[in-house]
Amino acid sequence: MTDVERFELSRQIAASPSAVFAVLRDPAGHVKIDSSGMLQSAEGELVGAVDDTFVVHMDRESLNDYPLGKYDVTVVITKYEPDALIEWTIRGRVTTEPLRHLYGYRLEPKDGGTLVTTYYDWSQIPEDYRGKGIFPVIPEAGLRATLGILARTVEQQG
Repeated sequence: MTDVERFELSRQIAASPSAVFAVLRDPAGHVKIDSSGMLQSAEGELVGAVDDTFVVHMDRESLNDYPLGKYDVTVVITKYEPDALIEWTIRGRVTTEPLRHLYGYRLEPKDGGTLVTTYYDWSQIPEDYRGKGIFPVIPEAGLRATLGILARTVEQQG
């Protein structure tokens, strides 16, 4: 168990903030860049504001940690600034209330491309979930791998 309750990693990507953001606001984009293998498919419209939602069909067997099998979660956008910031939490199988573990991306134009910072913050999870070894769901290496897939995805779109 770790005392850390937030991971934050950055990577320079050779694409504009708008190209990167286009992937991040698209429910299918989340599936395309997922490094965990849990995200199977998504349904919903492009997000454009705080409180927008979409559904992701999940398969927890990819992590081989909890026998949840296939299930759905609803992604709830908690911060939204076009071409600059997107953050979300999820509601899902365990509870219809958001668990308050937050995922996000900050985008900053830099050196002819975009400095992309991704983060995963579980500091606000309910007390019931603390100390049970559930969080973090995604390891730091998973976030780093997702940044690599995001870079490949937007740089190949050119």
